[in-house]
Amino acid sequence: MVFKCQEDSFLKQFRTTVVSCDYATLEWSGEDNSAEARQLRGFNVVCENTILFPEGGGQPCDYGTINGQPVRSVLRKGSTAIHFVESPNCFEEGSEVQQQLDWTRRLDHMQQHSGQHLITALFDREFKYDTTSWSLGASVSYIQLSTPHLISRESLDLIERQANDLIREGRAVSVLLVDPEVAQEFQDARAPRGLPKDHEGLARVVRIEGIESNMCCGTHVTNLSQLQCIKLLYAEKVKSNVLVYFVVGERVLRKLGEIFKREQQLTAALKGGAQQHLELVQKLHQNVKSTRKSFQQLLKDFANAEAERLENLPKAMRPKYFTLHRRDGIEVDFINTFLRNAPEEIFYFLTVSESVSSGSSAKGHMVLRGEPTLVEQLGPKFLELLEGKGNGKENNFQGKITNLSGLQECNALLEAHFKPKKPTADPASAS
Repeated sequence: MVFKCQEDSFLKQFRTTVVSCDYATLEWSGEDNSAEARQLRGFNVVCENTILFPEGGGQPCDYGTINGQPVRSVLRKGSTAIHFVESPNCFEEGSEVQQQLDWTRRLDHMQQHSGQHLITALFDREFKYDTTSWSLGASVSYIQLSTPHLISRESLDLIERQANDLIREGRAVSVLLVDPEVAQEFQDARAPRGLPKDHEGLARVVRIEGIESNMCCGTHVTNLSQLQCIKLLYAEKVKSNVLVYFVVGERVLRKLGEIFKREQQLTAALKGGAQQHLELVQKLHQNVKSTRKSFQQLLKDFANAEAERLENLPKAMRPKYFTLHRRDGIEVDFINTFLRNAPEEIFYFLTVSESVSSGSSAKGHMVLRGEPTLVEQLGPKFLELLEGKGNGKENNFQGKITNLSGLQECNALLEAHFKPKKPTADPASAS
């Protein structure tokens, strides 16, 4: 069946009749699938026809409303479109309902989908690269080309210029219904995905005047001028294929707006114009690198000083255990430097972690060194309290930690172990 949305992709309202309505639930992650999933309650509604496109051919479904109630999903099952409507009430079978299309979403999908057909055709014409799949993303889309060779910026620019020249020419885009069983009607149509197994009836072929014909179930513009413009962003090699990322139409304007806003923010942060941004960032990076190197040396100096302080204490005055917790980075060089120079007979509990403005969640590193039996006893306990993972060997135990809130309890366990035991009274001398 060819749905109303496929007959007229520009139809925004439509009255039709309800065929069935069944209670259903839907796991919903928002319109762009970025929110935390929640379960919606509503109804699966089947109508005699629909202007809401069911997901297929790489194109996500349309959104809209039925009698003012939001349609959150549309799926095709054979010749039927199933609408999930978030509604407290069922729709009566045989009743007439009003469908309303989310036009902004539809136009965006038409621009990206028709743009994909055009880009695919031009890569095939110029380089004989087949498009094996494509993805219509929430902000950027891509096609997958069957070639092991990374595509140069010059080649991308060539395809981009040709595409935009054809958009300015205003080539017509038409939809033909053909019988897939009749080879003569189907011979010049590209069919990368083939027909679905449950397809019934005639097949749709989308034809760009003088460019190509492609079997497709999606919604499309009627003239290339409606694409406005195409921008090929970049190419990325993935195994034996290449992905080419692109934006079409309104997305080009949004992308330009995002880039200009970011440019203004960088200008304010770097205190220099756009032409200086790269140079200023490189200088900043070099300064950070130098500062980090100096800081690491200071940490090592401090670690040596702490170790030397313990080493210089008379043995009788040295503590039985020593703890030190630093929150100026997760580098373990500080711990390693300290332990290389610290006295062997002291039990050590050392941690380093990233700096956090609030809360106790922070990545870090923990080391225990000392008497093997005690290390084996306390190591797993400390890891559990600090929500970490690690292991030990003989007199050394270390691991990565993620929560510092347990440090106080770890220190308390150490103190309890090493605290001098009170002598017990001799019962024989108690009288």
